[in-house]
Amino acid sequence: MVRLERFAQDTVLVHGVDAVVRRMRALDALWPERDGVAVFNRVYLAVTEEVAGRLETGHFGDVRAAATLDVRFAERYLGAVDAVARDRRPPACWRPLFQLRGHPGVRPLQFALAGINAHIGHDLALAVVDACRTLGCEPADLEGEFDRVGEVLITLEERIREDLAPGPDLLRIADPLTHLLGAWSLERARDAAWSAARGLWAFRGLPDLAGEFVERLDSGVGLVGRCLLTPLGPPRHTALPGR
Repeated sequence: MVRLERFAQDTVLVHGVDAVVRRMRALDALWPERDGVAVFNRVYLAVTEEVAGRLETGHFGDVRAAATLDVRFAERYLGAVDAVARDRRPPACWRPLFQLRGHPGVRPLQFALAGINAHIGHDLALAVVDACRTLGCEPADLEGEFDRVGEVLITLEERIREDLAPGPDLLRIADPLTHLLGAWSLERARDAAWSAARGLWAFRGLPDLAGEFVERLDSGVGLVGRCLLTPLGPPRHTALPGR
């Protein structure tokens, strides 16, 4: 009986991931292709579809934990989308992307990186805490599934760079986008998110300190996002020095 109940719970959670995928697909159909938030949404949709597929094939050791983390994670992004739709301010980490989503001088890869920065740098830590509260566990209990989800993110980051970065004939040393690509790392951001999640969990009995921690995290990630969205204009055909 317990095993049947656990299977039913896992099925409900996987369906929750499917509901997130449907919501992102609806947003993709709603927004113009060049819209900056739409660029990130397509990236995140690919990540979530990949996770959903792996949930069904047994990639994750604990389906319940992985699905809960994935859904709580997505809810943070979708909450920012809903806040903007209702003319409310989203978290500071998301504001640069929503404010500059239509800027002609910002390139698609910048929009994607800014969204990933907000979602990993701020939302992921809070999603781990949300998942722990939902599951009644400690962050250490989620570390294995956190790492497996991270493997999906890193694999897709490589695909994103291939799809959205200019070709090697355009991505020159003199192009500022080259320096942006080298200055931000998803793996480092993910490691920082895990540390932040552990810190937040340790502060859970100190609401004032936890609130200040989240506020500082939010504003710091937002500042990085603002830098990632510095308008660069279209790529220039600039030859390497000496050529």
